Amino acid sequence: METFFGSVLPSTGVTVGSFLICLATALVLGGLLAWIYTFRSSYTKSFVGTLFMLPAVVCIVIMMVSGSLGAGIAVAGTFSLVRFRSVPGTAREIGSIFLTMAVGLACGMGYLAFAAIFTLIMGMFQLLFRLSTFGEDKYAERKKTLQITVPEDLDYAHLFDDIFEHFTDEVQLIRVKTTNLGSLNRLTYHITLKSNVSEKAMIDELRIRNGNLEISSVLQSMNSGEAVL
Repeated sequence: METFFGSVLPSTGVTVGSFLICLATALVLGGLLAWIYTFRSSYTKSFVGTLFMLPAVVCIVIMMVSGSLGAGIAVAGTFSLVRFRSVPGTAREIGSIFLTMAVGLACGMGYLAFAAIFTLIMGMFQLLFRLSTFGEDKYAERKKTLQITVPEDLDYAHLFDDIFEHFTDEVQLIRVKTTNLGSLNRLTYHITLKSNVSEKAMIDELRIRNGNLEISSVLQSMNSGEAVL
């Protein structure tokens, strides 16, 4: 049992055989994690391909710097730059990247059994989590970010109070922004619609009140990008 969970890398250094075994294992586990990420989710081919290759990339880096303190510090600095060279990702994307990197680290150290067990456990956890309703906001479909454009000279403080009282359970004005060279104000609200109300009817009433200027409504979950990090 100890032999099974020990490192496959010989104490004398990396050999061709151990290198190929670790690399193949990293690719297989990376492919499994990439497939799990695509389960019941939206994704891009480039990001899935990155998850596929990342464990193998980390694996080879760790094997090459093994035993070299200076090289290890240089690689750590290089990886730290990736965060600042990338566009912000969602919490789920960042978590998937850390997961694949952890698998790559385990493969790079030669602990293939631990890497495989870790992948299976975390993969099963992700699948079960997506199949369950745990953590879901049951009001997510009713939470909207509403933008209303009004003339600059219009007093908007309580202009829509009666409409919001009829159509929403919660409303909060979060931003006021001038536009069109200051001739218009764009109001941004976070609202929670009441159940069984017509969003179109609410927008029609708002259009009457704001002079038929632009109004937009978007789900808060789409607007926030799943807590972008």
